[in-house]
Amino acid sequence: MAQDAARRIPHLIAAEIGAGHAQVAAAVALLDTGATVPFIARYRKEATGGLDDTQLRTLSERLTYLRELEARRTAILQSIAEQGKMTNVLASALQAATTKAELEDIYLPYKPKRRTRAMIARENGLQPLLEAILADRAADPTALARPFVTEAVPDTKAALDGARDILGEGLAENADLLGRLRSHMRQVAKLSAKVVEGKEAEGAKFSDYFAHSEPWASAPSHRVLALLRGRNEGVLALDLEIDADAARTESPAERACAAALNARGAGPGDRWLREAASWVWRVKIRTSLSIDLMTELRERAEEEAIRVFARNLKDLLLAAPAGGKVTMGLDPGIRTGVKVAVVDATGKVVATDTVYPFQPRNDLRGAQVTLARLIAAHRVRLIAIGNGTASRETERMVADLLTASPGNDKPVKVIVNEAGASVYSASELAAKEFPDLDVSLRGAVSIARRLQDPLAELVKIEPKSIGVGQYQHDVDQGRLGRSLEAVVEDAVNAVGVDLNTASAPLLARVSGLGTSLAAAIVAHRDGNGPFRTLRELLKVSRLGPKAFEQAAGFLRIPGGEEPLDASAVHPEAYEVARKIVKACGRDIRSLIGDATAFQGVDPHAFVDERFGLPTVKDILAELEKPGRDPRPSFRTATFADGVNEIGDLTPGMLLEGTVTNVAAFGAFVDIGVHQDGLVHVSQLADRFVKDPYEVVKAGDVVKVRVVEVDVARKRIGLTMRSDSVEAREQARQRGPVKERVPTRGPSSVGPKSGASAGNPFADALKGKFGR
Repeated sequence: MAQDAARRIPHLIAAEIGAGHAQVAAAVALLDTGATVPFIARYRKEATGGLDDTQLRTLSERLTYLRELEARRTAILQSIAEQGKMTNVLASALQAATTKAELEDIYLPYKPKRRTRAMIARENGLQPLLEAILADRAADPTALARPFVTEAVPDTKAALDGARDILGEGLAENADLLGRLRSHMRQVAKLSAKVVEGKEAEGAKFSDYFAHSEPWASAPSHRVLALLRGRNEGVLALDLEIDADAARTESPAERACAAALNARGAGPGDRWLREAASWVWRVKIRTSLSIDLMTELRERAEEEAIRVFARNLKDLLLAAPAGGKVTMGLDPGIRTGVKVAVVDATGKVVATDTVYPFQPRNDLRGAQVTLARLIAAHRVRLIAIGNGTASRETERMVADLLTASPGNDKPVKVIVNEAGASVYSASELAAKEFPDLDVSLRGAVSIARRLQDPLAELVKIEPKSIGVGQYQHDVDQGRLGRSLEAVVEDAVNAVGVDLNTASAPLLARVSGLGTSLAAAIVAHRDGNGPFRTLRELLKVSRLGPKAFEQAAGFLRIPGGEEPLDASAVHPEAYEVARKIVKACGRDIRSLIGDATAFQGVDPHAFVDERFGLPTVKDILAELEKPGRDPRPSFRTATFADGVNEIGDLTPGMLLEGTVTNVAAFGAFVDIGVHQDGLVHVSQLADRFVKDPYEVVKAGDVVKVRVVEVDVARKRIGLTMRSDSVEAREQARQRGPVKERVPTRGPSSVGPKSGASAGNPFADALKGKFGR
């Protein structure tokens, strides 16, 4: 039986992902030997027929589910066989089941259960009464019940109730009936919500759902999770309405239950059976199936939410790096001050400080002089400003400072998403990395580094804390964690990792490594100096050939003894690469990176028994552009001057912002007011958009127009449509809308007007306000 399952599973998965059986079987075999998805996708294309990482992730998930299904099928078959109740028909039905729900429906009558009312009725001798009613529909059930009145069954009503309990158990365990009813409910059920009396004020944020109803089948993920959260917080009462518009006397579901008893006649027995069937539907089956459908709805919503979260996380991890430039990180704060950290081109901390430009100290002048001194002393090229509290005030302070800076070669200021920085600052990892640095300053370091290389810094933070999803705390945490970990693994291996500069957390995400081997690599590097070749990895404690095979292709050594170590060519294929280089008749170091040198090379000439055409083509691509980074070039949004808070917004404003989150219903955009605005899916483009991801992704810099502002509920409506009727009408009434809105007066937490007079750079050179 296990062999049958092993053969069946690849066929099922192949049909689901649109691949061949041989491709899936090869991928399963590789996964079973410990190969990772990135390794298989990149270096085993010949074996899998070129399955990509997305297909392989789906394959891996379905493999786990189907193997669990087979294990459960085996256990059920064994249980029924041990009861002596197995038949050929039953065995065939169990073997044909394709989902866990279908399998459990078939098993239900044979599942060991606690003492039930139907069991008690059988013990009281009422099974023959039910059989008599079923056999003679013309007879009066009450008359048939009289001979069954005993000390345990006091009257005919009790006898008929017992017969109904037995009948109800049979219907509730009828797999065919349950399947048809479940299918019917999926088609007609409506998810309804209403406010719990007295919770109107407390649950105002759920006011859109105080009287809400929509089809179960099409309820979108974000709305389902919002409704479930409202229920969990005691604000909303949820229900599934089934056949709400049908005649109360006989709904389609009740007719289906009666049909299972063949109770279509007009005799007393048929009438009793129909009433009993109606009771069974209302009291037993509907409740049970409603729970099943609510569970299915939640799982469906969670799956979509996790998919969206994973997609956004991938975009954020693969955001454009600013590169190895000296960077100043600013973690804004008001009363606690603005934390400052300067890191060099490699991310090493070279200076820290805290300045207090805002209330209660209002030392704007001293803050700017300190920043000017640090910029000049360390030749800062980038200034990363966290987007939390007081970020716009801090940005304005920096903008004034740079305006006063002499010359044209000034640092570039960038607003950086600081989500998760505080989590990292207080983590054990940060404590080990910066044992002598105050927790508050670690956040500034993280902000600076995530501008230099978002991927290298964000891998230090638990993915759920990065904040690019919705309702991440409401979904299955195990499933979410596994999905996000897979995204991080794919992102890290897609980019590649510098073996001699990568942190332990970054190395831990490399295919085949993990936390312990990453720590061992760093310890070996610290004790023996930089790695000169990838082969030296085999000298690391506990790092064997298997781990080397999985990891080597994703590690880089720029400028090492082996030129190919700087590329994504796997060491196992170096001989093929050397044959290609030899055919070109030049030295490998002069050849690598010269795309014109490979234009006349025929990849078919280098195919052998081990390495096929896909691998040879990959090698050629790497030789042309070794170690190429798949991430886009660096670009950042410029926030409008004077737009610092949600109250500064007015409809019609044209602004620039950064996409922070893409959901099924639209995209959230940071426009610099501490509250992301929403571009609804209908407002993303001048055409119909089914999936917002077709138009935008997290990290994109976009132009948006303000359509609606709800300060009380902290909601901002934006549009990216060029043909927005509202935008055109407002533009007509207001006149031309400028790219930059007029600068407003300083906010209540900002520096006093005129406080930045003078040249802070000159004062810094004179030593004024120095620390």
